[in-house]
Amino acid sequence: MNIEINDTIVAIATASGVGSIAIVRVSGKNSLQIALKISQREQLEPRYTTLSQLYDKKNELIDVGLVIYFKNPNSFTGEDIVEFQCHGGVSIANLVLNACIDFGARIANPGEFSKRAFLNGKIDLTQAQAISKMIEAKSEDAVKLLARQLKGELKEFVDEIKEDLLFMLAYTEVSIDYATEDLPDDIYKQIKNKLERIKMKLIDTLASSKRREGMIEGFKVAIIGKPNVGKSSLLNKLLNYNRAIVSSIAGTTRDTIEENIKIGTHIIKIVDTAGIREASDEIEKIGIEKSMDAISEADIAIALFDNNKPFEDEDQIILNLLDKIEHKIIVKTKVDLEQNLEDDKLLNPSISINTKDNINDLIDALEDILNKNTHDNNITLISKQQVSFVEQTLNDIIKSFDPLQSGELEFFAYHINEALENISNITRPYEHSQMLDVMFGEFCLGK
Repeated sequence: MNIEINDTIVAIATASGVGSIAIVRVSGKNSLQIALKISQREQLEPRYTTLSQLYDKKNELIDVGLVIYFKNPNSFTGEDIVEFQCHGGVSIANLVLNACIDFGARIANPGEFSKRAFLNGKIDLTQAQAISKMIEAKSEDAVKLLARQLKGELKEFVDEIKEDLLFMLAYTEVSIDYATEDLPDDIYKQIKNKLERIKMKLIDTLASSKRREGMIEGFKVAIIGKPNVGKSSLLNKLLNYNRAIVSSIAGTTRDTIEENIKIGTHIIKIVDTAGIREASDEIEKIGIEKSMDAISEADIAIALFDNNKPFEDEDQIILNLLDKIEHKIIVKTKVDLEQNLEDDKLLNPSISINTKDNINDLIDALEDILNKNTHDNNITLISKQQVSFVEQTLNDIIKSFDPLQSGELEFFAYHINEALENISNITRPYEHSQMLDVMFGEFCLGK
């Protein structure tokens, strides 16, 4: 669908439903004229809040609200923007929206305000993605991380890498086309050192992003164990209500159960899985298969072992599954009963709980893991698209070492060009003229 950038667009900017205030936002060249007609005023002072009566096209009073005019280019989109702050509720906001349409605006397409901000150079792609993710953020830490990206942290990271890559490409192109005696003697050593630094930056960024990928959507925590070990009792205790059926009959939970809970400042998705064992019942088999899928997708596993029973083959299956999970908590359940579990069979350390009492030690251990995966100062990639571009850039950098070493500068330049394009796609597509600016700025090429 073609979007007319010259159109004046309008949308309700606040969430649907009943509230004290609703905001209707208008952007485009006719925003001020529309606002003057609705407010029936002769002028609006930019960046001042004006209390005004609001009228529709039939000159009927809609509401009394606040009108704020942002003159281009000093606005979110870089265009003229007007915001109407009216009383909350679906009906009032829709009346203001319809008035704007009647006076010449059209309904904005999804993401069109942010798209215009990008096209007008007010934000880059990293900031646009941060805006979208902030709205969906599941934890306070995620909001803080996204605020850093909205401020331009990832853009600075990309710009630093681009600057080094442009430096390499400019010198390489000159080496290919002009006499090498004009180049610094240690230029190839400089280029190799820059390549090494970029490679480590990208590796560290990918590793940090993988550790923190659950921050935006919410970390997934799987409760696993053999049947009748207390998984559903633990889920109910964490939720403070009886979400799962608790029974002494093994295999009661036939499917995975997912719920969101808050641990410290983190929203996590807790998954109660079906008991892992060799099952003959077809429905239970399906439940166990789904449990295995949930375990493979989990960021953290809470593995339960029955303190009242000896270590069994089914317990060993659980321990084997934990080998594939980086973050795990070993928990001994039913500690109010006689101990028959051999502690030396389990991974250390372990936590002992009785779900009839409190599980504070488990919650503290879980929060500690979550904090360690969120509280660092490394750059974090917030989308699969960003991760993909960094992975491709890293691959290009790694491929560039051999042709640089062997003096095949055309091939080296090719890989650096590819790296530039991939890393630039995170913020704003790379233009070849950027490399030419570096070349002509650094060298005298008129001989």
